[in-house]
Amino acid sequence: MTIDELAWGRRYLMCPPEHFGVLYEINPWMHAEVVVDKDRAREQWDGLVATLRSAGATVEVVPQPEDVPDMVFTANGGIVDATAPGGPLFVPSHFRHPERQPETEHFARWFDDQGWRVERLPTDLTHEGAGDALPFGGILVSGYRFRSDQLAATAFSRITGTPVRSVELVDERLYHVDITFCPLSDRHAIGAPMGWDRYGRQVMEALVPEPLWLTDEEALSFCANSVVVGTTVVMPVTPVRVGRQLEAWGFDVVTCDVSEFLKAGGGCRCLTLSLDTPLTTVP
Repeated sequence: MTIDELAWGRRYLMCPPEHFGVLYEINPWMHAEVVVDKDRAREQWDGLVATLRSAGATVEVVPQPEDVPDMVFTANGGIVDATAPGGPLFVPSHFRHPERQPETEHFARWFDDQGWRVERLPTDLTHEGAGDALPFGGILVSGYRFRSDQLAATAFSRITGTPVRSVELVDERLYHVDITFCPLSDRHAIGAPMGWDRYGRQVMEALVPEPLWLTDEEALSFCANSVVVGTTVVMPVTPVRVGRQLEAWGFDVVTCDVSEFLKAGGGCRCLTLSLDTPLTTVP
């Protein structure tokens, strides 16, 4: 079977876990009494980097200052438009929780140093970047409720010129849209209906021609929080049914252990920010 591969997902920004830990509680997965094995976390992070590079991706690195333990989850850093008129565009996140707000300037500075144009959201809006916004089918799917505001969709559409459809997230365990949705190709995607309200389900059903809808148990395994490089799907956990369907479609499935990061409620996708996302010309 020939797959129409995504036009993006071959260049990522990642942040090594020099100061990663579960130091506060801002989602249902985080428990401050849980101890992160820092050596194992670094081994798992290195393993994910090696897996992505082996699949054909380029990985760039932003350093982690000591005051931002969750900066390893670079997907939350902002929105990327690699094909914006006038040069690549980065829109930094406005984090809802004070614990993560210092990350914004660290990410903005890195992109500015790389020569990207940095444009800010209105200060009264919160949105957590690619963690709550993924392109598919010519639009940007933007999640809202737990970490991001619905009105941020209008701001993103104005800034990028890309149509944005808002999807309300309804299960606090699936607090970002990238835990409920994973674009796989131009036609295929993984989705977790338990994470969306009724209207959101209708939006996603109309948007995805060939979906793989997850059961509740599969969704809570974080398997939708996967990274796609061409025809390779890198998953934190691979439920048997999910793996068989992906292989039947022609994808190569790789399970990459990121269990130390799951202690903080983040999987493979959370640990990566695509730097080649083409919002302006997304198919």
